[in-house]
Amino acid sequence: MARLDDLVAYPVKSHDGVTVDRAAIGPKGALRGDRSYALVEAGVDPHAASVGGDGGYVNGKSEPAVHGLRASYELAGPTDATATAVTIERPSRPELGVESDERTFELPDDRAALESWAGAYFGYDVDLVSKPDGGLPDDRNAPGPTVVSTATLEAVASWFDEIADATEMRRRLRPNVVLDDCPAFWEDRLFADRGEAVRFSVGGTDLLGVNPCQRCVVPSRNPDTGAAIDEFRETFLRKRRETLPDWTESERFDHDFRLMVNTVVPPEAWGSTVSVGDEVRIDGVESVHAGRADE
Repeated sequence: MARLDDLVAYPVKSHDGVTVDRAAIGPKGALRGDRSYALVEAGVDPHAASVGGDGGYVNGKSEPAVHGLRASYELAGPTDATATAVTIERPSRPELGVESDERTFELPDDRAALESWAGAYFGYDVDLVSKPDGGLPDDRNAPGPTVVSTATLEAVASWFDEIADATEMRRRLRPNVVLDDCPAFWEDRLFADRGEAVRFSVGGTDLLGVNPCQRCVVPSRNPDTGAAIDEFRETFLRKRRETLPDWTESERFDHDFRLMVNTVVPPEAWGSTVSVGDEVRIDGVESVHAGRADE
């Protein structure tokens, strides 16, 4: 039986994650504190903006300089990954007159100071926005924890000489939940056809797997330097098709540049806790209502 091996939250969207032993499911179904802060271009409404790289979010899709930042956090509690402080290290950017520096910012009190410091690094004004009740996920229709397996990370890392290991692949893909004791691409069992979801449990918490995540440019980039792998997409597409398990075939898997599973957490499971070591059980396929999943 598969089990939860790694649990990762990203307190500031597009910045480094933090591994935790336990995490509560917050309002709307995200891990509590996951992506509850984000940087956007000044004046952008984060709830209306696109996360696809052209909508105002300062993320890896639109701003390669994000990869040069290192972040660590003080968290609100043992099951709450909301950042109460963030320490960010930035490299120098001589073309902008920016020297290397490391600062700690209390959140939310030091919001203005962080905006000024980060804006200098990026070369344009930014706002630090927050949404504590559900976070700011990429998939607004499926904001639950994203799921992949260790074996999948190992397999995909092996496709590229430039990727050191499964840990680096995890940093490139940025999942919340990493499973072990299962074969590569086992998580593809966690989605079905459009209008359907796969109900599965992690410990005592029910989740609905709804769609395979469409990948973007970020996994092609080194998570520390931003350097891109040549022909990453072409290699990924070819290898994904060559290694595609029988169980992956689905209306939702409409092209090969998909990896990882997006989920919805039913409201009755909000407030429950998932923990490293929890067993994962698939309960079956069910219909989903419009608006509850990405249809």
